[in-house]
Amino acid sequence: MRYYANPGQVSYGETIGILMLDSFAPFIPGDVGNAHTFPFPVRYETVKGLNASNMVNWDDSHYPNFLEAGLKLTQSGVKAITGDCGYMAIFQDRLAKDLQVPVFLSSLLQLHFLTHLVHGDEKIAVITADSTLLTNSLLASINIDHTYPIVIQGLQNQPYFKDFALTESGVLDTNKVEQEVVNATVNLVQKNPSISIILLECSMLPPYAKAIQEAVSLPVFDYTSMIEYVYNAYIRKKFDFQ
Repeated sequence: MRYYANPGQVSYGETIGILMLDSFAPFIPGDVGNAHTFPFPVRYETVKGLNASNMVNWDDSHYPNFLEAGLKLTQSGVKAITGDCGYMAIFQDRLAKDLQVPVFLSSLLQLHFLTHLVHGDEKIAVITADSTLLTNSLLASINIDHTYPIVIQGLQNQPYFKDFALTESGVLDTNKVEQEVVNATVNLVQKNPSISIILLECSMLPPYAKAIQEAVSLPVFDYTSMIEYVYNAYIRKKFDFQ
């Protein structure tokens, strides 16, 4: 078998590339920003100067850096590109057109699939970092409108989560944050008994997905479920026939 080098590529083996916000937070296993989260190698690239606030304010001046980071990932040989913030949805269509690989920036993209898993009056709970940033225009950027059966719960008023994820203190108390996230989800489900699926928007929430599921006994989707779904489509394993 012969292998051929790709111009500009100096390392190989990463199928998934991940665009990172220019943030200051500890990323623990389970977080998209921690490579131990995945059972396969991933490649990271930081978008200099980009954070959740200036992104959702539709500050177009940050898109060139976003595109540059995406191009670096493609030049490094990745086959598909995701991100570490659900609000990157606003760049989804634009980046997908500008790059030569599939792009799936936001965990919210799973809503197009999940709506087919609910029936009648059932709802999908979207647990988001900051519900004030998850606007109708942001959702519309990935073709999600008022007809989608979603109930949104933000975590911006949870002090430990806010301190670590939004204020970016640089300190994460995992026990406190887990308790806040679980309590917020349980309260939402109790108020909305028609909820049958949980979707975690924020890339910092997958570490708490198991605790959420144990508390509400519902399927939980997040960034990791989406990324592994795409990876498994690219890297198929051979089945042994008996």
